[in-house]
Amino acid sequence: MPVGKKIESFMERSSWIRRMFEEGGRLKAEHGADKVFDFSLGNPNLEPPEEFHRALRELIEEPHPGRHGYMSNAGYPETRKAVADYLTVEQEVAIGPDHIVMTSGAGGALNVIFKAILDDGDEVLVPKPFFVEYSFYVDNHGGVLKPVETNPDFSLDLDRIAAAITPKTRAIILNSPNNPTARIYPEETVQELGRLLEHKWLENGRMIYLVADEPYRKIVYGDTKVPSLMAAYPNTILSTSYSKDLSLSGERIGFIAAHPAIPDVQQLMGGLILANRILGFVNAPALMQRAIARLQGVKVDLTHYRENRDLLLGALRGSGFTVPEPDGAFYLFPKSPVEDDVVFAQELQEHLVLVVPGSGFSGPGHFRIAYCVSRPTVEGAIPIFEKVGRKYYG
Repeated sequence: MPVGKKIESFMERSSWIRRMFEEGGRLKAEHGADKVFDFSLGNPNLEPPEEFHRALRELIEEPHPGRHGYMSNAGYPETRKAVADYLTVEQEVAIGPDHIVMTSGAGGALNVIFKAILDDGDEVLVPKPFFVEYSFYVDNHGGVLKPVETNPDFSLDLDRIAAAITPKTRAIILNSPNNPTARIYPEETVQELGRLLEHKWLENGRMIYLVADEPYRKIVYGDTKVPSLMAAYPNTILSTSYSKDLSLSGERIGFIAAHPAIPDVQQLMGGLILANRILGFVNAPALMQRAIARLQGVKVDLTHYRENRDLLLGALRGSGFTVPEPDGAFYLFPKSPVEDDVVFAQELQEHLVLVVPGSGFSGPGHFRIAYCVSRPTVEGAIPIFEKVGRKYYG
């Protein structure tokens, strides 16, 4: 066999997101791109803001010997300072440059974190539904992912989380706004979670990390606020990227921030920096580090996403679908009209509409729509959703 048994098993249950995206490519080649309505991949369709292009032009023109060479594995000091200064306000916690490690995106950041904190057999909790790659990231470093059921509205069930914690629990992942549900966990809930984790730390004699995965933090609508997890719990490690809010998903730039109150935080930082190197990332991309140092607080104009959301939400609900109100990100997570969400996704595919079955996120009975797409894609798909809705809801 050309691959290992483990990777073979991973390939069999690999991401529905990518599977549907690849199917979209096949269908577009067969029917024409304008006839296929692809909502499978959370790949921002907006161009980065003008501030990003301006920063790149300035950086290219500036003389800077060695600007493409190695730097500290943690990243450029000036970039880490810019990130730390911004986070101090955003997270309501005083964070210094020494608590920042620049990474190759949020995926790289999560792998670095788990490499640094996990021993073989350690358990990592995650509320369901969740981004499927988490299970692979945790397994990469000897851990075991333990999904925990949420309430029917996808809010955290703290009693279930408490029951799932054992002496082997090392961390819990919290993704807010959530992929795929777009749920933002409210401040009162995350504060209660923080108190629960502190209680379990004392009870079991082992610190539990809260790993905050926040690539969608800035993609929120209206007056919605994403609470600071660092303010709620001192043993928080934050991972994020600029893939979504600056539309830089292909540039692979993100960072890790550790709460300065974590016990022996400098030892943790040393472990994170070493993990960044030995996992083969070495350091985050040099040019992108210099660019984002100038772009703290900048994000794409969310008007397009909000309008897509409102069009789809209105059409789906008007057609009978049950769709939770999305708090942020660029996803809808409607309830499937049939029990088997995979079968329903296949039915939509026959109409050349591509969505991801909720089962791919451990959220069966639903399907995910990524509305970070062009307006013609939304407008072309709405009559199909309406037609299918009439079939099931009259």
